[in-house]
Amino acid sequence: MDETYIKVKGNWIYLYRVVDKHSKTLDFMLSQRRNKPADTKFFARMLEVNGLTRKIVIDKRRANTAGLKAINKMLNGFGCPVPIEMVRRK
Repeated sequence: MDETYIKVKGNWIYLYRVVDKHSKTLDFMLSQRRNKPADTKFFARMLEVNGLTRKIVIDKRRANTAGLKAINKMLNGFGCPVPIEMVRRK
């Protein structure tokens, strides 16, 4: 998972994207904010479209960690016994 700040139609927004191990873009989202609710929404949408994954590589931002923890808590509530593993890289 990666996010960056880009300019679209004169406005600066965040581009969230997920790539697989072959560098193929699986999903992306544009957001005005870069916080826990935005991260949670993106993770939920990414899992809905692409299915469950075993691990996600994220950077060391607290919002990414909090968003993925919220998704793991939600998955646990649905009966998923194995949480998604967080791999933190800079």
